[in-house]
Formats: sequence, C-alpha cells, structure tokens
Amino acid sequence: MLKTQGRRGEVAVEVHSDVPDRFFQGMKLWALAEVGTRRELKIEELWPHKGHLVLKFAGVDSISDAEILAGCELQVPAAERGALEPGWNYVSDLIGCVVFSDDREVGRIENVQFGAGEAPLLIVSAGSKEYEIPYAEAYLQSVDLKNRRIQMLLPEGLLEVNSPLTAEEKREQAGKAREGRQH
Repeated sequence: MLKTQGRRGEVAVEVHSDVPDRFFQGMKLWALAEVGTRRELKIEELWPHKGHLVLKFAGVDSISDAEILAGCELQVPAAERGALEPGWNYVSDLIGCVVFSDDREVGRIENVQFGAGEAPLLIVSAGSKEYEIPYAEAYLQSVDLKNRRIQMLLPEGLLEVNSPLTAEEKREQAGKAREGRQH
C-alpha cells in the first residue's frame, strides 16, 4: 500500500496482478507489514484513482488508522488465488527458493522488488552477500516450486556487478578517493 487517500481511512494501492477484477467488495486480504506482522482486512469499497486502486477497509475509518497500513504488502489468501497460465508464478511462491546458475548455487530468494525496470528483482542472499537478479525470461530456464529450485542462466559478470564490495575493495576505493582529493 502506497499511502493514505482521503479522510475516511482509504488507502491507495499499486496493483501487481494481471487478473482482471482481482479485488472486489467483501474480499478478505492479508496486510503484511515490513516487520513481518499480518493483519486480515475486508474490502468495504474500492475504486480506481490516478492509475492506482483506492481501497476502503472495514474497521479502518480514519487517516491515522490508514497510516498504519501504509507500506504494507497486500496478499490474497492462497485459496482465492486465480489460476495462472503455464510458466507464470506468484511472487510469494518464489521467496525461499534457491537460485542456481548452471551447476552453481547462487543463494536463497529473500524478497522480490518491483521497480522501474521491466523485470522484478530477486533479492538473493548467499551468506554475507546479497544479489539483485532480474527475474527475466531471458535468464530463466526452469522453476520447480515443489523442490524450491529456480534454474537460471545468468550472463557472465552479472553476480560480480550486483555483489557488495569486499572489505579490501572498500579500502581500495577509499584510497583512490583520498588520492583524488590530494591532486
């Protein structure tokens, strides 16, 4: 949920669903807060507004009630999910899967981020490293949700570009920055 919208507890949401009429009056949803807490909500009213969807939930009747929901992720209960076409997956099913490239284990998906690019980014954790890997059809070979395994063919150098700096690399960059200031 993006922000409050109106004075009666409404919230503006960004919809990441291709299912037409995905949301409807009386529908129950889960609001997942960034801290991991979940709250069940029931849609009382809904309408489109400026490229977003505005939702009014039962029991959320003021701006301060709605502010608590800002930043939460809305989730449809598993039993109410729409059927997907072959080759499509729900984002929530990807979290916890292990990503492989060729025979190499890259790491476990901790989160999925949507941004300005066409493909969402898989946030993959590998020990102390974290990678941002585009979940793009061009890289995807197979998804095995039953065995929690995603097989990708990542371009050479992608992981190095998306990996955090090592302590040695940080020292090296700091040294170059000092040299640049001295000239």
